[in-house]
Amino acid sequence: MALWLIRSGKNGEFENRFLNENRIYFNWSDLNTDLSAPKSREAFYDVFLDVYPESKVNAVKNWARQGMQFVQGMQVGDWVAMPGKFNPVIHFAKITSDYRFDPSGEDRFQHSRSVEWFAVDIPRDRFDQDVLYSLGAFLTVCRIKRNNADERVREMEKNGWVVPKLSKATLSDLTETDTEEASDEGSTSFNIEETANDQISRLILAKFKGHGLATLVGAILEAQGYTIYQPPEGPEHGVDLLAATGALGFGDPRICVQVKSSDGPVERVVLDQLIGTMQNFNAQQGLLVSWGGFKQSVEKERANQFFRVRLWNRDDLIEQLLEHYDKLDEDLRAELPLKRIWTIALSGD
Repeated sequence: MALWLIRSGKNGEFENRFLNENRIYFNWSDLNTDLSAPKSREAFYDVFLDVYPESKVNAVKNWARQGMQFVQGMQVGDWVAMPGKFNPVIHFAKITSDYRFDPSGEDRFQHSRSVEWFAVDIPRDRFDQDVLYSLGAFLTVCRIKRNNADERVREMEKNGWVVPKLSKATLSDLTETDTEEASDEGSTSFNIEETANDQISRLILAKFKGHGLATLVGAILEAQGYTIYQPPEGPEHGVDLLAATGALGFGDPRICVQVKSSDGPVERVVLDQLIGTMQNFNAQQGLLVSWGGFKQSVEKERANQFFRVRLWNRDDLIEQLLEHYDKLDEDLRAELPLKRIWTIALSGD
């Protein structure tokens, strides 16, 4: 049984639809053609070249290869891994149906397969870096085989989604696969920003575990111009940080900050607790930082709480860290030695 990477849209924008409908889609626009008809690679190329005559030939052939893998390569029983768009997580499903074409379906949702999501919101930080590298391919559909990633992911599932301890002999057997089937994974470009975030994430976890993460958040807020008060560690205070403008912290806005360092998404109750704490401290606004992200019940409240609460997940925190890195305390920067690098921005498909 194979392991496949699937992306819920070019930018992951259809993640919730994939999850809620228990389906994965090959969601190219204007592709109102039954892809079970063409059998050969050349026939797939011809279909895609007819649909996208204005696009570059090599790009269209790349899309056709992905379509062929979605239709012919994937098999019932195979696993798919879908990186999360809104949180630093990966979702896993088992394919439960053959390819289906719905000519009356809406654009981008005519080509699909049924799946069973058996593991959602698995934190990215639990995976080995080389596995994350494979899952960082820009392609929308590709088979994951590099360094025995498929076998290692299945072992993680058996081990409660924790990487099993590998012997030196096992580690020595991890080699790249250069078969025709895996050529896309081996040759495609990867999301460099995503990979960099994963590496920075590991460094942060090593240096700022538990309550230390609140210290890092406080340093970032100080770099933004806030005066910070960090109560001693303990549940009796009900807040991890207090922040306000002005040299003495007497200005507005007054902010209550709650920091959750667990690797799983937090529930709505955590947001409600923060709002209650804001009232207790007479704070006008709140900041909820959750390293593992937020459940949908929290995401649904973003609009309702827009003028009161901000939500930061792991990637948001790293973004703020990088934006204000030069203003951080010298000792803290020594703990997190980072270097700014400019590179060419690559498009996805």
